[in-house]
Amino acid sequence: MLDIKEVFRVTKEFLKLVPVLSVKPTSNEDAVSMATVLEGTVAKYPDRSMIIFEGRELTWSEFNALTNQFAHALVARGVERGDCVSVIMENRIEMLACTFALQKIGAISSLINFALTGTQLAHCVNVSDSRKCLVGEEVFASLDAVRPQLSLKDEDILWVADQRNTTAPENAEDIVSSLEQYPQTNLADTNSILAGSTAMYIFTSGTTGMPKAAKIPHRRWLSAAHAFGLAGCQATVNDRFYLCLPLFHGTGLICGIGSCFYTGASIFLRRRFSASEFWSDVKNCQATQFIYVGELCRYLLAQPVRPEELNNSLTHVFGNGLRPDIWDEFKQRFGIERVCEFYGSSEGNVSFFNALNKNRTMGLTPATIMLVKYDVDADEMVRDANGELIVVPVGEAGLLLGEIDERYKFDGYTNDEATESKILRDVVKPGDAWFNTGDLIREIDVGFAFGKKHYQFVDRVGDTFRWRSENVSTNEVGEILNGCDQVEMANVYGVDIPAIEGKAGMVSLTLKSEQVFDAVAFSDFVNANLPHFSQPVFVRVQPEATTTGTFKLQKGDLRKQAYHLDQVTDELYVLPPRVKQYQKLDRELYDKIIDGSAGY
Repeated sequence: MLDIKEVFRVTKEFLKLVPVLSVKPTSNEDAVSMATVLEGTVAKYPDRSMIIFEGRELTWSEFNALTNQFAHALVARGVERGDCVSVIMENRIEMLACTFALQKIGAISSLINFALTGTQLAHCVNVSDSRKCLVGEEVFASLDAVRPQLSLKDEDILWVADQRNTTAPENAEDIVSSLEQYPQTNLADTNSILAGSTAMYIFTSGTTGMPKAAKIPHRRWLSAAHAFGLAGCQATVNDRFYLCLPLFHGTGLICGIGSCFYTGASIFLRRRFSASEFWSDVKNCQATQFIYVGELCRYLLAQPVRPEELNNSLTHVFGNGLRPDIWDEFKQRFGIERVCEFYGSSEGNVSFFNALNKNRTMGLTPATIMLVKYDVDADEMVRDANGELIVVPVGEAGLLLGEIDERYKFDGYTNDEATESKILRDVVKPGDAWFNTGDLIREIDVGFAFGKKHYQFVDRVGDTFRWRSENVSTNEVGEILNGCDQVEMANVYGVDIPAIEGKAGMVSLTLKSEQVFDAVAFSDFVNANLPHFSQPVFVRVQPEATTTGTFKLQKGDLRKQAYHLDQVTDELYVLPPRVKQYQKLDRELYDKIIDGSAGY
């Protein structure tokens, strides 16, 4: 029997959704970009608060003026429409200003994870064919360490001051010190930038090799920010967004910043997330919206009750990865009215979002999708006797495929081979094309929902897992660990830790002939070559690699055995929380990991 109150509530939500979904999709030839959206918002709300960061507050017009100065400075240094410029900075006002300065020029912002070091960092700068690099004072040392691997000259490195705790380096230019000589006016050419041109690269680990640069055209950024801001967050100019996710990621930038730029809502920006300071921040800035990933929600629930969380100003949250097992508790404890979970990826052509405010679902999608049967252990799609893919029944997890068509394009990567590897062709009819998301989802029953199907995320498949809000490529990490002097073969996979979101990295090592595992040397190598989120938490030392008959590394049994002392006779090592040195996994620490008290 239908709940009449629920029918009225969903009807009200659906009526808000219809105008957004019925908007004509932006054409590649339309002269519109996120830069023109910014300038339109500045014209509407010039004197309203736009951003607060570490005690500094700018209005929309002040932020736009700073962005224009960066844009004019970059043009003076030879940056032109279509050029790519790397941006490597922590969350701060200048990071946003530099990113949108490039948008105003029509250049491409290559947004690089500021935690990357060594080979991965150099790869990201080089693969994007960057003409310049805007690097923050706070991360300059990491870039400087790989300078011999870059094609950039000293004059191409533009140092962006932060706290000015260090002096400007001699082998880079202090661009901030020159900004005063440049005009604060909008660039004349911004209004001619086409929606189909590439706005930015967002790097994704993918399933193989080094990070891949996913191409994000203005068209895609515009459509996502419009839908998420108006129908997802249901934001208005009176809202204030709490943003602590890294802005080199799509969730923080496309969803969070994009929603604010469309609606005129203001931003409280943090450099990093802090569970202990979260509610004090919310109270002090009167935040109404929070852009999350599921791990952050779990961290907040793990904190003791704080006076500031009671009767707090937060009403709406928007993000991805809020697991069903904590969904209700999170809403109830913190008094959240609306949870808009979404699903999407930097490069993917389909997205879902929970526009109808249903519990424990990532929502619905207007795109054409298929959920097909997948053998996780064999790491392959299952086919019937005729070689056709098998659609799973309602309630069963299946691999998500999204049809590629004129409305839901797949823009791909900078690498054509990587782009083609994600496409399945001739699936339903000759000539069709489908994007392989690499994710398992299932259809669920949410009650009255205007006949729209709702879905729930289950897990990632293949060689990618998620840890500390980051996608980790097992092949990428394995290739780097294979460069360690003592390692013959590194087989990397993700394993579960009780009560922790995502999967922790684990590596099974086989050592070179007559080598004995040196935990100190291995720790030094890991710390020097891998960012914290990619560093394996567990190490297993095997006498020989476990492979298939075709010499592919086997992971199924290794994942199941994981680090369990009663299932593994090989040597096991662990990287304890907040420690940089691997140590042998003993029973005492193992028991703490299993009961959830180890501190991960």
